[in-house]
Amino acid sequence: MNDRYDAGYGGNHDDQYQVVGYDEYGRPVYRQAAPQQQVPQQPQQPQQPYDPYAQQQGYGYDPYATGGQQQPPYDSYGTGQQAPVPPYDPYGTGAQQPGGPAPSYDPYGQSATSGHQPRVAEQTAYIPQQAGPAEQPRDTQAPAGDNRAEPRRDYHTEQFAFVEEPDGDSEDVIDWLNFTENRTERREEAKRRARSRLIALTVVLALVAVGGVGYLWYAGKLPGLSSSDAKTTTATAAGAQNRDVIVVHLHNTAGGGTSTALLVDNTTTKEGTTVLLPNSLVLTDDDGNTTTLAKSVDDDGSSGTRDAIDTVLGTDIQGTWRLDTPYLQNLVDLVGNIEVDTDADVPDPKAKKKGEAPLVSKGKDQTLSGKMAVAYATYRAPGEAQNAQLERFGQVMQGMMRKLSSDAQGATVTVQTLGQIIEPPLTDKDLGTFLAKLADLAKGGDYKTALLPVQADGTLNTEASAGVVKDVLGGTAKSPDKDAAVSVSVQNASGVRDNSEQARVVLLNGGFTFLEGGTATAAQSTSKVLYGDAAGKENATEVAKTLGLPDSAVTKGTVSANADVSVVLGRDYKPSES
Repeated sequence: MNDRYDAGYGGNHDDQYQVVGYDEYGRPVYRQAAPQQQVPQQPQQPQQPYDPYAQQQGYGYDPYATGGQQQPPYDSYGTGQQAPVPPYDPYGTGAQQPGGPAPSYDPYGQSATSGHQPRVAEQTAYIPQQAGPAEQPRDTQAPAGDNRAEPRRDYHTEQFAFVEEPDGDSEDVIDWLNFTENRTERREEAKRRARSRLIALTVVLALVAVGGVGYLWYAGKLPGLSSSDAKTTTATAAGAQNRDVIVVHLHNTAGGGTSTALLVDNTTTKEGTTVLLPNSLVLTDDDGNTTTLAKSVDDDGSSGTRDAIDTVLGTDIQGTWRLDTPYLQNLVDLVGNIEVDTDADVPDPKAKKKGEAPLVSKGKDQTLSGKMAVAYATYRAPGEAQNAQLERFGQVMQGMMRKLSSDAQGATVTVQTLGQIIEPPLTDKDLGTFLAKLADLAKGGDYKTALLPVQADGTLNTEASAGVVKDVLGGTAKSPDKDAAVSVSVQNASGVRDNSEQARVVLLNGGFTFLEGGTATAAQSTSKVLYGDAAGKENATEVAKTLGLPDSAVTKGTVSANADVSVVLGRDYKPSES
């Protein structure tokens, strides 16, 4: 039995270590067993059966109240001899040997010397709880060779130093702090940039506001300015603007007659305008004689007419564009037709019989081809003033501008494709670039058409024409002295209302000053041309010739006030022959 006991606890290892107690964590505490002493031979006693609960002699402790019966001490080595029983030592200090010094308290058996120690019998005892021993050195743990022993875990102060000393995660903490610091700096930088942008925007808005107020002040549109100051400022602003001007003459090669307009590009205000000039406008030719616009175009040509217009209107025309009706038709076809709000039904000039459908119908947004555009631009209904036809020409020009290319090179190619001869100093490139600018303004809605107001005698009314001459053209009206031309008063007694207007146009084109004489209460069969004195006979003869009347119509008679010659139109007057 003892052999099996020894084998169950690891053999010879029990000779060196034994359990003396448990620590506060419930782990067994070992110590080296004291060296085995020689036990004197005693008479052999009959072997007693093993009784683990028997009372041990000499300990004085009987946990099972056996009544103090003496039991032979347990012989763990199977020698058959009774081992001496030491006094009870609950803390394992070892019994004091007779005659020797008392050993010091050694609860963990650290005072045991090396070498073979006598084995202490195992026993079941109560180990009272008390404060743990002081920290033990590392060599008190059981040796690694003892499979039965559990390595002791020692806890030292340095093992809890992570509170004060950085460990392996310290770099992560530093990186996180750097990240948060950088993010904070970026936020602050973003705030600074936002403030800078806000300040810059405020400055820009302030400059724009100041500029807008300055412009309103410069244009005389600020509230509180007097009317005289506003007029002065407006005139100054209008005169200080830069304008490019080209005059265009539309020649009706089929029906005869011309139509004139000024194309104006105001590069300061970014506005374009077509200014329509009536044929009755009185001009002064190179010789100083008075004439009309229509007569100047036919007699003086482009150069003389351009200079005469500059003199009357105070303009600076850079070039002349002669546009014959066939070229107008080709131009409209090249830009891909135009859209016009027509104000009349225009018959086809080549219609073979009456009652055919009109070539151009009256209505809004009418699409006109080249042929239709020419017919509409030159159409003048019976009894209409020449200004009605002139305004239709202006509509066609503005519609053509909206369809023309806004690219200078593209517009130049279009002009070159027409194949017309451009009069110097204007060139194909100059005209194409100029028209491209007007086309851009027309597409943006910054283009308009204006009719120059002209009085019945062909002179300019300063107040009526100021809005066009000063504001649009930036010039000053300087009509020739009407006394320099022969003034003719015309009374219509033909019974045809339109004959008076026809005569006016013819006389103005002839260089005469037209005066309205009204309509006679009764129609007359023959026409009369009257002069007051012999000096006026020559002028009267010239007037009759201009109107297509015979010399027999010239006679001395009563002349209307303020007129040099008086004319009474009878039924024999044929406007088409004049």
